[in-house]
Amino acid sequence: MKTDLATSGQTVTSAPIETKPKKLTLKEKIAYGMGDVGNNFMFDLGQIYLLKFYTDALGLPSATAGLIFLITKIWDAFADITVGTWVDNRKKIGPRGKFRPFILYTAIPLALVTVVSFMNPDFTLTGKMIWAYATYMLFGTVYSISNIPYGSMVPAMTKDPVERAQLASFRQAGSNLGLLITTVGFMPIVLMFDSQSTGYLVGVVIFSIIGVLFQLYCYANVKERFVYEKPNQEKKINLIDSYKGLFKNAPLLILCLVNLFTFSAFNVKLAVQIYYAQYVLQDVSIIPYMGFFSIGCVFIGVALVPSLVKKIGKKNTYILGCAIWAAGDGLAFFFANNATIFIIMACFAFFGSSFVNSLNWALVSDAVEYGEWKTGTRSEGVVYSFFTFCRKLSQALAGFIPGVVLGIVGYVPNVVQSSEAIAGIRGLMFIYPGVLALATIIVMAWFYKLSEDKYKQIVSDLNERRNEASI
Repeated sequence: MKTDLATSGQTVTSAPIETKPKKLTLKEKIAYGMGDVGNNFMFDLGQIYLLKFYTDALGLPSATAGLIFLITKIWDAFADITVGTWVDNRKKIGPRGKFRPFILYTAIPLALVTVVSFMNPDFTLTGKMIWAYATYMLFGTVYSISNIPYGSMVPAMTKDPVERAQLASFRQAGSNLGLLITTVGFMPIVLMFDSQSTGYLVGVVIFSIIGVLFQLYCYANVKERFVYEKPNQEKKINLIDSYKGLFKNAPLLILCLVNLFTFSAFNVKLAVQIYYAQYVLQDVSIIPYMGFFSIGCVFIGVALVPSLVKKIGKKNTYILGCAIWAAGDGLAFFFANNATIFIIMACFAFFGSSFVNSLNWALVSDAVEYGEWKTGTRSEGVVYSFFTFCRKLSQALAGFIPGVVLGIVGYVPNVVQSSEAIAGIRGLMFIYPGVLALATIIVMAWFYKLSEDKYKQIVSDLNERRNEASI
């Protein structure tokens, strides 16, 4: 039996995949993308500015700040897996759907813990370190409860691979819009105040409030059309069974591996760019301009992804993006010695990264069907949470590696840096992400085997299985 959750609030039990599902509206696609604007208003504050807040405002040693990112992001990674299993084991799915309620109920708590993460209490150095660990771990936990269901929702919205690519593009556009606004708008707010601590706190409060509004808009305007209850509702999926199924999902494992590369590289660039502007180019005020132009190029890339996917496929578009990215960072390492060239090269690299980041969400949705086809068990939440588990590991590296490297090269906040520190900042900004982009090309070209034709055959096989089961 098949029903529309948007109108009835009931679930679908063993429903077949429709060959011609109802098309998503433009409003719904925009609303889905706006959800990631809201998420990223809070998430990007941590990825871009929290390391510098820890070192320059909270007064933590750079290696200690890096270790905080490592530990808290590993915690977040396991939180993702736990939340994904929780979502998949839900039994009583009401009129709001399987995934949407999480967006609604976590919006305000996520904003509150974001603000708390940027507070500078009058504690000893040890007390501030404990405060940083506790608050950022709390942020990561609440973010998992919000973001895992949000990302897992795509297969429940549509089975059309083109629409999935469109949703991925709208989500990436939303993510990039959030990144653009936080990059352009946050530091001017901070610099309005004599105290860095006050400036950071005021900026975070403003962005968190707006982020809540975007998340509520997403909740109110998206629909779940395909939600499947497990055939045996008394039998819960446990972590061991989930892991066994995941390790049979070869496309998912490859996607997780390349995300360890690309997401780590992308987030290192975000964290280090403010250091590069301040200490290499000696002009931190260029960050808003760099963000405006480079993230603007990301929007161009996101807009091109659907047409490129139709012409050359998702895999080849992914590889093309990495090639452009690697070329941009390679050129920047040798020539980005002034603000203008730095911004131009940043535009080039971010344009290439947009292909990669856009397609991640479409590819992981394909992996849901592949996993069901391979194992006979459908687990949107577990598949998506395992994917984000690996992305959180890459975020852990992205926070840990800059902190450790800055400590090794002798970084000292708010003074003229040594030649060793400058070299370390340049390497983090360009060499690290460029090399990992090249590694991604090799892995995707040789090991990723889920082509468009193979995916269509999988969908057809699943249709036949469900139609047979319903007779």
